[in-house]
Amino acid sequence: MSWIRSHRRSLVVLAVAAAVAVAVLATRAGGPRVDTAVVESGPLLHSLVVSGRVQAPNRVEIGATYTGRVERVLVAEGDRVRPGQPLVQLETAELRAALAQAQAAEAAARARLAAVADLSLPQASEGLEQTLAQLRFAEQEHARNRELRDRGFISDARLQDSDRALSVARAQVASARAQQRAQAEGGAQSREAAVRLIEAGAARELAQSRLAQATIRASLEGTVLVRAVEPGDIATAGKRLLVVAAAGETRLSALVDERNLPWLRTGQSALAASEAFPAERFEAQLYYVSPGVDVARGSVEARFRVPKPPASLRSDMTVSIDIEVARRDQAVTLPAAALREDGGGAFVLALREGRAQRVP
Repeated sequence: MSWIRSHRRSLVVLAVAAAVAVAVLATRAGGPRVDTAVVESGPLLHSLVVSGRVQAPNRVEIGATYTGRVERVLVAEGDRVRPGQPLVQLETAELRAALAQAQAAEAAARARLAAVADLSLPQASEGLEQTLAQLRFAEQEHARNRELRDRGFISDARLQDSDRALSVARAQVASARAQQRAQAEGGAQSREAAVRLIEAGAARELAQSRLAQATIRASLEGTVLVRAVEPGDIATAGKRLLVVAAAGETRLSALVDERNLPWLRTGQSALAASEAFPAERFEAQLYYVSPGVDVARGSVEARFRVPKPPASLRSDMTVSIDIEVARRDQAVTLPAAALREDGGGAFVLALREGRAQRVP
C-alpha cells in the first residue's frame, strides 16, 4: 500500500510538472494549451442507474357481502391492522331479529322431536294395547256367537254383526301398530321431526352468519391505504370500502432498457433512494428479471427486495436504483474523455519527455 501511495504521488508530481512544462512551452511557442489527466490504480465499479417504484406485496380491497347501512368505521388511512380486527360495522337490528326468530323456530322443532319420542310414542303404544284388548274381546265374542248360532240360539244376522265387529277390531290393531311404528325412533313422524330440526338449525346458522358479516374484519395484517366509506353510507356487495396493503417484504419494481439485459443477474446488489428523501440510501437485491420484453417500451421488468426499508418509504414512491453489475478490485483507470479511437483501435496520448505520444 505504501508503494502504491508513493507511486500515485510520483504520478501526480510528474503530471503536474509535465503540465507546467507544456504550458510554459506552449506559451513560448504560441501553441495551444492542453489539459492533462493522471492515470490511477484502484477499484472499478460498473453500475446501471434506473428509475422504479415501491410496490406493496399485495393489496386487498375490502367490501360488504350484502347491502346494509354503515353504522361505524373503525379505522383511518395509515392505520396498521391485524387479522380479525373489526374495520367497519353495519347496522344489525334487523339481523338480530332474524336470528331470534330462527332460534325460536329451532327450539320449536327440537320440542316437536322430543314430543314424538316422549309423548306420542307412549300414546301410540297405549293405543295399540287397547286395540289388541278390543281384538281379543271381539274374537271371543265372535267365537261365542258362532257356537250359539250352531246351537240355534241366535240367527245368522247376529253372527254377521259379530264378524263385522271382529274385522273392525283387526283393522284398528293394524292402524295402531302403524301409528306406533311411525312414532318410534326411525319412524316416519320421528324422521319428519328430525328433518324439521335440521332445517331449523340451518336457518339459525344462516342468520348467525349474516349477523357476523355485519362486522367487516381484516383478513390479513397490513396498512389501510384507502378509506372510501363513512358512517351512514349504504354498503353494497362489490362496492370497495377499504384498501389494505398487506404487510410483508418491501419490494421495488423498475423497467430496464433491453440493451442492458446482458448485465443483469439475479442476486446482484443495488443501492436505492427515494426522490422524496434522496439522502436516505438503502440496500436492495435483484431477485427477478422478466423473461419477456415490453415491445412498446423496449424494456424488461426487474424486481428488487429491500431487506431493511427506511421508515420514510411509502407504497408507489418513485425511487432511483443503482445496480452494481460489475466490479474489479484493482484496475488502472483514467477519465473517459482521455480515451480516443481511430481505425487502429483505442489509444491515449501520454506525456513523455515533453511530447504527446500515442499509447494503445
